[in-house]
Amino acid sequence: MNNLLRLQDGQAGRVEDDPWSLVREVDGPLPAGPLILPLARWLIRRIEHEPARDGVWLGPDDEVESLRPWLKLIPLIALDFPSFRDGRAYSQAYLLRTRLGWMGELRAVGDVLRDQLSHMRQCGFDSFAIREDKCADDALKGLAGMSVLYGRSAIEPRPLFRRR
Repeated sequence: MNNLLRLQDGQAGRVEDDPWSLVREVDGPLPAGPLILPLARWLIRRIEHEPARDGVWLGPDDEVESLRPWLKLIPLIALDFPSFRDGRAYSQAYLLRTRLGWMGELRAVGDVLRDQLSHMRQCGFDSFAIREDKCADDALKGLAGMSVLYGRSAIEPRPLFRRR
């Protein structure tokens, strides 16, 4: 993924060498290297291989609760935004971070645009695969969008009035 941004120690930066390959097909040949597989394919492959090798790609209709037994083994979860108007991945991210306690890399993929990044960050995403036709360097500015949040979020569960 050429347009990948990642948060490290609260700072956003561009990732030049991402080892992960996103596989969207449920069947067919697999590329070499670390893979991000659709949930259905990941569930089949975990029986054949060590489940900690592959990341999981969840579509908007996939239930995050289905990953509960394997969360400690999964190195990366990618959540799909099929359209910028489809916000189900925000809810999936928030549930993974708050209810299920997911601490690994949580990547936004699909129709990911600059204007969404600050909100994605508040929901718990820490890496963002910016749409290929957009400039990743310009999108970095989107992560600096809001400096103070009034309400709760996955990264700051206390509302502003409780932080004083």
